[in-house]
Amino acid sequence: MALSAVRNRPGTTARRSGYVIAVLVNAGMLVLVNTWPGWEAAPFLTGETRLVVGWVNLSILVNMAANLVYLADDRVWLRALGDVATMAVGVAALVRIWQVFPFDFSSFDWVLVARSALVLGIIGSIIGILVACISLVRGVTTAASDQGV
Repeated sequence: MALSAVRNRPGTTARRSGYVIAVLVNAGMLVLVNTWPGWEAAPFLTGETRLVVGWVNLSILVNMAANLVYLADDRVWLRALGDVATMAVGVAALVRIWQVFPFDFSSFDWVLVARSALVLGIIGSIIGILVACISLVRGVTTAASDQGV
């Protein structure tokens, strides 16, 4: 198979169903974090969690907004642009969580595991942003060439 082979995308109905599910899951997460039962119900979170909840909410809302846009139009370049936006906000949220570190692991020594997970999330998201930027450029270039520009 050639490197330039086009990957098969799932059908429109399957993609749109996935976007709807993503919006519903994100809406559920907003409810769980902010109303019932709320982040205060998690015994391993400290009062400093309030310093990161805004970033977590922003990350969820940007992801939700991107999936709503994809319901209307999910061209490859637009998806790549949405991926850049959602991952960039996600990185900002992860960095803020790293800075505040609102966890109480007094019953278990999970600090190294939690910090390692945060680092992996940040690194993975940065790699994802780079990949999405490449997809964005390729998608825009392909769209422009398809229109004869």
